[in-house]
Amino acid sequence: MNTDYDVAIIGGGAAGLTAAQYAARANLKVVIIEEMAPGGQCLIIADLENYPGFPEPISGIEFSQRFEQQARNFGAEFLTATVRSLKKEDNIFNIETSKGIITSLTVIVATGAKHRHLGIPGEKEFTGRGVSYCATCDGPFFRNKKILVVGGGDAACDESMFLANLTDKVILIHRRDRFRAQKALADRVVANKNIEVRFNTELKEIKGSMKVEKGVFLNNKSGEEYEEEVDAVFVFIGSDPQTAILPEVEKDEAGYIVTNQCMETEIPGLYAVGDVRNTPFRQLVVAASDGAIATHCASQYIDDLKGQSYT
Repeated sequence: MNTDYDVAIIGGGAAGLTAAQYAARANLKVVIIEEMAPGGQCLIIADLENYPGFPEPISGIEFSQRFEQQARNFGAEFLTATVRSLKKEDNIFNIETSKGIITSLTVIVATGAKHRHLGIPGEKEFTGRGVSYCATCDGPFFRNKKILVVGGGDAACDESMFLANLTDKVILIHRRDRFRAQKALADRVVANKNIEVRFNTELKEIKGSMKVEKGVFLNNKSGEEYEEEVDAVFVFIGSDPQTAILPEVEKDEAGYIVTNQCMETEIPGLYAVGDVRNTPFRQLVVAASDGAIATHCASQYIDDLKGQSYT
């Protein structure tokens, strides 16, 4: 049972940082492996206002720094590296990274999911300044404003319904002539008086100065191109869970990792938390909860494993 760590966490977002804090407080030797700066998707949030315990908005960067410092204060180690592969042999996980091989009794995968982007001019420049990929996070900042939603699946329809509670000026565009969403959900969107649906419509460019001010649209049926003022653009064209290092783990039809209530995968000692797993709600508070649960269960698993080695 001689390993480098008790718990190795791959990914340094809210789920991973919470897992690290709980593991370190439980006197487990823990490392977070993150290829970029700790914080994950939270780093692109300009003002976070819906996390419990923060009555005033806080920037995603400051929020992430607090999470990181708290984990460090309890003794968590951090390694900036890319994970290349993960294998389990004789109850020990071998993690190949760009800085060498690490061994651990348990692994918590917190690699998240990356939002698919439109790849149009202005999208990257205005991310956090009117372009968003999370209605729950950023929708309230545009209450009573004119909001554009791009997408045609369940997520786009769900988020449009949420935004329609904040404003009566929601425009939902989809490049095809019908929704990909479930019919019952699509019917509710069409019937909502606060949502204007435009099929066969694409967003070609986002314009503005300090923030989003207008969009350039294309009717791909007629060929007409036009500009229209909007205050925000919400993009919901899918996301890609980052599971490349786990080709053999069970996943759902969308590619998200399947876990039990302990966040454990079908492989004992391997856990998945946050946006990478098949959760019904992807939010920072949910990710943090996942991390705490996974570490609690991993601690019990480690106790059982060490107990077996003494018998």
